[in-house]
Amino acid sequence: MYFLTDKLNFPPVDSANVEGLLAVGGDLSPERLLLAYQSGIFPWFDNDSIILWWSPDPRMILYPNQIKISKSMKKVIRDNQFRLTKNTCFKEVVEYCSSVPREDQDGTWITDEMKNAYIALHERGIAKSYEVWEGDTLVGGLYGVDLDHVFCGESMFSLTSNASKFAFIKLAQELQEKEYSLIDCQLHTDHLESMGAQEISRQDFIKFLK
Repeated sequence: MYFLTDKLNFPPVDSANVEGLLAVGGDLSPERLLLAYQSGIFPWFDNDSIILWWSPDPRMILYPNQIKISKSMKKVIRDNQFRLTKNTCFKEVVEYCSSVPREDQDGTWITDEMKNAYIALHERGIAKSYEVWEGDTLVGGLYGVDLDHVFCGESMFSLTSNASKFAFIKLAQELQEKEYSLIDCQLHTDHLESMGAQEISRQDFIKFLK
């Protein structure tokens, strides 16, 4: 196991174990976080753990032009049920992502330390949020790290049905227009797969980053 020090570096990603765990320790400074995402690495841990850094193989990603929009979601979009804003309430989105219960998940990995770290990245224009509104009420959204050609999704939430799907679809459509390579979804879920995400090798993912 590789233990990080104050030195700003990471071990090669191919030294991660079979589960994708690469290193432990270090800090969540904006500089280290940005280096991590540029290197295909992300932090994931809970309140009872030291900082854990991951680079799984395979990697779950979405090519923006392959987003799948169901008939029911097409109707939601057509009926203008929701409206989208960007970067208007980043802190609120992160807070909801940390507090809204999820199926098959106890607690949250978005600790106070993690919240503060991504807020610091947001203040530098690197972490971004997409907010979904129903009237004047915030009902869903997502946030992630924008590397200018790859968007690294971190978390999303819904307070009403389809709100996070709407945010994800709008993100994919915008990134397709901007000719981004892909959206990093990190780990496989059936929900992401149903929306068009797929797994690629870590080696191929790193090539996209570079």
